[in-house]
Amino acid sequence: MNELKGRLTKELQQDFNVKIMGSLSWSLPVHSLEIEYNTVKRTKMDILMKMMLIAFGKAEIAAAEELSEILLVEQLFINDLIEKMSKTGVIEKREGLFSLTEVGVQQLKSGIFVHEQEMDSALMLYSPYHQSFMKGDVKHISYDEKEVYRYQDEFDDWDVESLDDSFLIDGLKTMDVESSEGNVQIVVSEIVTASDRKTNLVPCIEFHMYNEVEDLVYARVWNTLTEQWDKTLENLLNEKERKKWRENYL
Repeated sequence: MNELKGRLTKELQQDFNVKIMGSLSWSLPVHSLEIEYNTVKRTKMDILMKMMLIAFGKAEIAAAEELSEILLVEQLFINDLIEKMSKTGVIEKREGLFSLTEVGVQQLKSGIFVHEQEMDSALMLYSPYHQSFMKGDVKHISYDEKEVYRYQDEFDDWDVESLDDSFLIDGLKTMDVESSEGNVQIVVSEIVTASDRKTNLVPCIEFHMYNEVEDLVYARVWNTLTEQWDKTLENLLNEKERKKWRENYL
């Protein structure tokens, strides 16, 4: 931690108009969220599936054998597609005859077959202070200061249930859980559950700076999770403490 602080100090001092007035080290609570979600695969319909759906929509077909004879296709392939389309709600049997559902009509029109949902899960890092997911690896950096971010109590009422499904889906998209390649597209269809598994303490280094030319006091905060200067935390601290820093340092 001292080595990192030394490197950052050297970087900040490259601007001769700026002075470092003080520094602090503290930990930012970042939550590990486990997100369980369903995905669906969308593929372009092949000719056989289209022909079967058209036949189910126009003819009275009660068994796979009949369709096999009409289309001159091996019954094994017919059975396989009937099973897939039944499970996904594309076709159904009404009074002993196969027919298209509303979903089947829509998919035939679009030419895209939506496969069965599959469940998966992902572990994501969420910061209530940023109100966003964060990318990076939680590093176990040893340092003496045990202080936690001094405004953490402003987020004591935060709960994972407050996050909308649309927000969670957007977060999953940043992890590339969705894909599109050729005629195959995989998309997140729904969030199953979201749970707060662990709170990680991310070390941050805070510098109090003074720009002599602009007569400006401000903060710079290094986030060891993202390995970048954290504009969000800097803005929060500037808003709350800039006046106090000016009184203390100038």
